[in-house]
Amino acid sequence: MALYESDHTKFMREMLAKNPEWVEDQRQGRAIWWDKELPKEEQEGFKAAKVAQKAYPYDVNSK
Repeated sequence: MALYESDHTKFMREMLAKNPEWVEDQRQGRAIWWDKELPKEEQEGFKAAKVAQKAYPYDVNSK
């Protein structure tokens, strides 16, 4: 068990306990936007468009 629990976490636990139907609503909402399989062509396109990043991109002295 965690020693500290934020006010937001406590609030969410309380609200989900009062409204258990929200859990299914959350699942449905997540499925709309996040839980998706990308077609193979799109995955390959994203891989091809990837640009190599410097080790530390915020270093103003690196070129």
